[in-house]
Parts: sequence; structure tokens; C-alpha cells
Amino acid sequence: MKFSLPKGTRDILPSKIGQWKEVCEKASALAARYGFSEIITPEFEDTALFERGVGKGTDIVTKEMYTFSRSPKESYTLKPEGTAPVIRAYIQNGMGSLPQPVKLFYITSCYRAENPQKGRQRQFHQFGAEVIGAASPAADCEVISLADTFLKMMDVGEYELNINSVGCPECRREYYALLLSFLEERKDRLCEDCVSRMDLNPMRVFDCKNETCQAALAGAPLMIDHLCEKCAEHFEGVKEALDASGIRYVVNPKIVRGLDYYTNTAFEFIPVGEGTAQSTLCAGGRYDGLCELLGGESTPGVGFGLGLERLLLSVGEGEAESPCCDLFVAPLGKEALYKALSIKQQLINAGFSVQTDMMSRSLKAQMKYADKIGAAKVLMIGEDEMAKGVGTLRDMKTKEQFPVPLDDIAALAGAIKAEE
Repeated sequence: MKFSLPKGTRDILPSKIGQWKEVCEKASALAARYGFSEIITPEFEDTALFERGVGKGTDIVTKEMYTFSRSPKESYTLKPEGTAPVIRAYIQNGMGSLPQPVKLFYITSCYRAENPQKGRQRQFHQFGAEVIGAASPAADCEVISLADTFLKMMDVGEYELNINSVGCPECRREYYALLLSFLEERKDRLCEDCVSRMDLNPMRVFDCKNETCQAALAGAPLMIDHLCEKCAEHFEGVKEALDASGIRYVVNPKIVRGLDYYTNTAFEFIPVGEGTAQSTLCAGGRYDGLCELLGGESTPGVGFGLGLERLLLSVGEGEAESPCCDLFVAPLGKEALYKALSIKQQLINAGFSVQTDMMSRSLKAQMKYADKIGAAKVLMIGEDEMAKGVGTLRDMKTKEQFPVPLDDIAALAGAIKAEE
């Protein structure tokens, strides 16, 4: 029986791993330049963390979570997103006592039981950043700036930053009444998901991709037109901070995001132009009530999540070069193999990349293999070399050959370095 990948997952092969590492290294280095520290949270958390934090009525919780248990009293879920676990860690580890704000970033796997499609997998990887403890619009600008700079650094092509304000619980109460009245009159034109959203978070109908629903929403009241004074002031502050930072944006009143914990600022980076297959490169927003909702003190927060699979779709996945091989040791015979293994280990300990034959091949076959893996030099050890204590070193580029002592590792190392 042959086994295949689970649906919605992928292997990252050696030819691709170099690009993955480069993306992660660039993300980490840029986040550090902005003053963010890395955090690693478990791959699974208490199910209630996501039910309470993300929202019981969200698609993530109702349809997409991978949940398991070992007893009736235990229920765990593979993390479908990164923010709730970070806030849980912030609370549990007393990070509120640290100098505020606390700026954290992560590169992690997430899991959602979605219908797999290009750029959307059941196991995916996410670069995320959170600023916890700052209510200022400058904090919103900080995470947006980090995401914007990273997307430019990765040369993803043309994109547009869409921003909106989803208000706060206070100003949403009056707005929800207006929106529900509007939706009730058009309920028969809405899909089943939108009808269910009406009772839980009616603003999320704007997130529906159903064309019939979108047509029914024409003329709907918008949250941005019903913000309380404090929320309106905050949104103006965000726009002013973005203007001051030279970050272009478009105000899109229908950006609401699919998670219940968002308040005030919501944003998405959306690709534009021909051939753009994915709707969102990066998204995030403010979540001022999440920390308190998860059992902590009332603490403001704002952050984003950026899917690496979608990023690489925009960038284009490249093939990695073969790993560097400074020296290939080509032994002929059992005694020569043992000598090759000793030399290999000593040179690796000295910082060189060294390989040797493990398949008892002929010298001709070993030379072909050394050429295929890109070895810079080959050390040939046969019976005559063993008897004399001197091997033959071949430069694979110039084809020059010269003798080298087998027991003088320092001299051998110097010969390998010569004319590199």
C-alpha cells in the first residue's frame, strides 16, 4: 500500500527549503529591526481558548478546527491562528509586568479544515506580529508598517492596503440594530451562512464571497458611518500615522475580517493587477478586548497574520542550489574507506563541508557523483595512497591534481582552501 499526503498538506522538499529558510530569516531579521521579539507557542491549545477568543460563531470554530481529546475533561485544538495563543502566553507568563508595549512575532504552523485550493491549505505557515499594551494609533501603524515593508522586501508585486474601522462594542450596538433591520428585509436573498451570522456577528455578512449576498447588501448601512467619537478619533489617528509614514492606503468600509475579537482598525493587503489569484496577502487589526476575554487585565492589542504559502505564490517558488561541498573523499577499498571516514570527520569538525562514498562505487563512478553534487575538490585514496600516506587531491574546476598528506589535517585543510 502506498501512502500519500493528507489532503491539504504538502512536503517542502530540499529543492524548495532554501527559499523557505530565506523567507523566514528575512521576516525574523526585519521584525527584530522593528524591535519585536520572537515567541513560540504550542501547536495545540485548550479548545476553549479559540471558542472564546476567536468566537463560537466564526467559520474557524464552527467548521474548520481540528479538535481532539484523551478524556471527557480534556479538549485540545491544533491552533487555527496565532493571536489567541500569544495573548494566552502574555497573560499566563505575567508579561504585563514587562515594559509596555510588548512586541512579539512568530513564524508558526496553523491548521484549518478548509477546502484546499491554490494558496489555501489545511496546514499552512504564518508570519505574525503583535503589539500588546499600546492603544495609540501609532501601534496600528507599527504593525501595518512591518507588514508593508516585508511585502515590499519580498517583491510580491502590486498590492493595495485596505483599512477600515469596525468600531467598539459600544458603538456597534446601535449600528447592529440598523444593520439587522436592513438584513431582515433581505433575509430571503442571503445564503445560509449569512443568515446564521445575523444573530452572532451581523457585520460578518460583508465578508461573504457569495455574489447573491453581495448584491443584496447594496445600500447597507456601514459601520464606518456610525462610529462613536472615540472610535472615529482613533481611525483618523491611524490614517494620520500612515500618512506620516508614507504608507498608501484605501479606506474600504467592507473590510471586517472573520474573527470576533477585532475592534476598531481592520486591514488587508490585497494584490492588484492581472493574474492575481489570491484575495489577501496579509490581514490583521486591533483586538482591545481579547486579553480581558481570555482572563487577563484589560489590555489593548493589535497585530497581523501573513500566510507564507500565499506569499510564495506571489513571489514564485524557486529551486535551491545544491548544498556546498568543499571536498568529496573517494576511497577504494575497506582500509581506504576507514581512512576517508576519519578525514571526513576531522575536516567537518574544522568547519568544512565534506562527503564520502557510502556505496562502494568505482573511482570513475565516484568522480561522476562528486561532479553532480558540486564538490569543489576530490581526495582520492587507493591502496598506493594508503601505503605512501599521501592522497591525490583533484581540483574539479581546473582538473589539476597534486599529492597531499593524509595524516596532516592542517595541511590538507590548507590545500582545500587554496585558490577557492
